[in-house]
Amino acid sequence: MASVTYEHVTKKFGDVAAVNDLNIKVEDKEFLVLVGPSGCGKTTALRCLAGLEEITDGKIMIGDRVVNEVAPKDRDIAMVFQSYALYPHLSVFDNMAFGLKLRKVPKNEIKQRVEKAAETLGIMDLLDRKPRQLSGGQRQRVAVGRAIVREPKVFLFDEPLSNLDAKLRVQMRAEISKLHQQLETTFIYVTHDQVEAMTMASRIAVINKGVLQQIDTPQNLYDAPSNLFVAGFMGSPAMNFFPGKLRKENGKLLVDAGDFILTIPSSHAKVYDELTNKNIIFGIRPENIHDAEFIPTNIHTEKIQVKVDVTELMGNEIYLYLIAGNNTFVGRVDPRSKMRMGDTAQVAFDMDKFHIFDAETEKAIR
Repeated sequence: MASVTYEHVTKKFGDVAAVNDLNIKVEDKEFLVLVGPSGCGKTTALRCLAGLEEITDGKIMIGDRVVNEVAPKDRDIAMVFQSYALYPHLSVFDNMAFGLKLRKVPKNEIKQRVEKAAETLGIMDLLDRKPRQLSGGQRQRVAVGRAIVREPKVFLFDEPLSNLDAKLRVQMRAEISKLHQQLETTFIYVTHDQVEAMTMASRIAVINKGVLQQIDTPQNLYDAPSNLFVAGFMGSPAMNFFPGKLRKENGKLLVDAGDFILTIPSSHAKVYDELTNKNIIFGIRPENIHDAEFIPTNIHTEKIQVKVDVTELMGNEIYLYLIAGNNTFVGRVDPRSKMRMGDTAQVAFDMDKFHIFDAETEKAIR
C-alpha cells in the first residue's frame, strides 16, 4: 500500500499548461476522486502519475519513492481505462492473466490470483468467454479484474463508467466502492460526473483549467465551496447565482439583486458587514428554494414573486425553472406543489443556506 504525492507538478503541451502547479497528498488507502469539466487536466494528472505522460516540472512520489524517471511498468500501479482495453482474441482468463504472464509469474499463482479476483467481481462463470460475448458491465468488471490481479500499490481509474448506461453506472459505483473497502488499497479515480465523485470519494479534488480549485470531503465541498467554480460544479441541478450588492437599510443587511431584495438574518449578517455597497454574487442551491405554500419549519425565509417557465415532475420532487425579472433559476420543491408552467406565484429562499461570493475574485466569503 502507498500514499501518492504531487509536488508542484506542471505538464505543458507546447505553451499550454494542462496541469499547472498541482499539489496533492493522497493518503495510503484513500479513495481520491479528481473531478472537473472535460479538458480541465484531470486525466493528464492521472497519466503523469502512471508514467504515460512525462511531467514538465515538479515531483511525483509513490510512497517515499520519487517516480519521475521510473518506467510505467515499474511504478507498481494498475490502471483501468474508459475503453476497457481488452484483447478481443483472448479469453477473460487470459486478459486478466496477461500482465502476470509478461512478468513470468508462476502458472499456479496466476490461476490463483485470477480466480480470486474473478470471485470477488462475480465473473467466475465468464472466464472462458471472449470480450465480444460480454455486456458492457461485464467487460468493465474484467478490466477491473485485470488490475486487481497485479496487486498494485495504487489503482488508477480513468472515467471507467462513462460507457455504461445510467442504471449500470449506479450498480458499478457501488461495486467499486465495495472493492475499495475489501482491497484496502489507494484508489485515484478520474471523472467529470460530480455524482460519481460525491458518492464514491473519501476526498474530492476539483480541477479547472489545470489548476486545483479545492480538495476536501464530499460534504464539505458541497456545503462550503471555496469559490464560484466549485459551487457551480458540485451539485445537480447547479447552484443558482444572482449578481447584486449588499446594502444596509434600517439596521438590516440586504442583498439587492435588482429584481428582488432579500434580508440576511441577523445571525448571519456580521460576517458580511465589511462588504456593504460592494458587488457580490449571491448563491443558493435549488433544494433551498421552496414553494411558499410548503415551507419547512424552523427556517428563515424570504419570499419573492416569480413566473414559472418550465416544470419537471420527478416523482419525489418537482424541478421548477423560474423567472424573476432578468434572473432565471431553478428550485427543487415539494412534490405536493401545484405550481405549473405559466403560473405567477411566490417562492421562499431559505436564508440559513445561502452563499456569498466576491464578484471580483469569485472567492467565497464565509
